[in-house]
Amino acid sequence: MSFFRRKKTCPFSGPDAQIIDWKDTKTLSRYISEKGKIVPRRISYVSHKKQRELATAIKRARFMGLLPYVNIEVEGGRKPR
Repeated sequence: MSFFRRKKTCPFSGPDAQIIDWKDTKTLSRYISEKGKIVPRRISYVSHKKQRELATAIKRARFMGLLPYVNIEVEGGRKPR
């Protein structure tokens, strides 16, 4: 019995898609890694156009203080200065 992998589609494209908003931190935080980096397209399956909008929204939310630039974890790693 063989299974086929369904092609993943962009969650921000389509008729009933989410809107990318810099004030929606819950949605934006899904596309940020544990270290605070923006997750690339090949992993998040966001289209090229929407990935640019998403990156701009994340950067804007960081600038406004809604999202952190980095996630500082003290356990096991280097201690912050």
